Amino acid sequence: RGVAFRTCKDTVVFEKDEVLTRSGQPFSVFTPYKNAWLKKLTATPFAPLTPIRPQAAWKRLAKPARETLVPELETLGFARTNLKALGIEPGMSGAARLIDDFTGRVDRYQDARNYPDVRGVSYLSVHNRFGTCSIRDLVRVAMQRQTQSAATWLSELIWRDFYFQILWHHPRVVTSAFKPKYDDIPWQNDEGCFRAWCEARTGYPIIDAAMRQLNQTGYMHNRLRMIVASFLTKDLLIDWRWGERYFAEHLNDHDLSANNGGWQWAASTGCDAQPYFRIFNPVSQSERFDPKGAFIRRYLPELAVIPDRFIHAPWRLSQAERKHLGLDLGKDYPSPIVDHATQRAIALHYYDEAGG
Repeated sequence: RGVAFRTCKDTVVFEKDEVLTRSGQPFSVFTPYKNAWLKKLTATPFAPLTPIRPQAAWKRLAKPARETLVPELETLGFARTNLKALGIEPGMSGAARLIDDFTGRVDRYQDARNYPDVRGVSYLSVHNRFGTCSIRDLVRVAMQRQTQSAATWLSELIWRDFYFQILWHHPRVVTSAFKPKYDDIPWQNDEGCFRAWCEARTGYPIIDAAMRQLNQTGYMHNRLRMIVASFLTKDLLIDWRWGERYFAEHLNDHDLSANNGGWQWAASTGCDAQPYFRIFNPVSQSERFDPKGAFIRRYLPELAVIPDRFIHAPWRLSQAERKHLGLDLGKDYPSPIVDHATQRAIALHYYDEAGG
């Protein structure tokens, strides 16, 4: 019909088969991919894309006619919500303010990013997801800083490209393990345990606080995403696809490639994943990354009176201490639904049986 159609690469820095091994195959291990990615970056002009201007025919349309051509959110199956109430300032202006803020903090990123109660991450994931910031601008910021923390943040941006190309070359990962042998793991898939995980009733404070953050805000800190995913798959022995689907339904920054890649990493079923025998201990993770329990107390106010040394595992309180604090464990806050050491041993057996 004489209508011009133009495509452009915009979501990623390198797409599809732009970064391949020397034999022309897609990478399945991150570090070699990262090295090839960086080498290609320095050898490629790195300029902003030329903006696509509205065609004259579109401009000539009367405003009412233009509006009828743009569907309402409701017709697309979406419901309107107040993003600012969730702490999200939408649009390119919101992204620009976050970039300015993070530029002043990026040199602390390497350490600060692991602590959920510290403003250590960029909070740009939702803007990356919806294209309200430029991935090239973010890479440019990281390249210009020339610090180890900035390099660490750049690695996270490269992971994003990595998962996109994994999804492109291996679309089967949407429904199957990247490593097919792990499709044979006999997941227990206890629906009661899954509901407890979803509803923040596991009895492990760091898990429950993280799930409340997700359920209340549509966001979860990256360190916590790894902890709760490990807990679901290796403590509760529930199929990673159940957790992936729950995240897809609740995360404002949900992106199929990153969500799938992250879940398969935690479940040790994906490419370049966490080795199956490395299983996060939810208590030690909590003690390490929320030492004072500040994050836990923010989302689990029922545990606010518990001393720091017990906030990560309130079941360790003696009966006398519980009585003194007025805590009825099992009523005011649930007891642990599983024993970590027991479940860890079962998980290791399952993975060994599937091929280790």
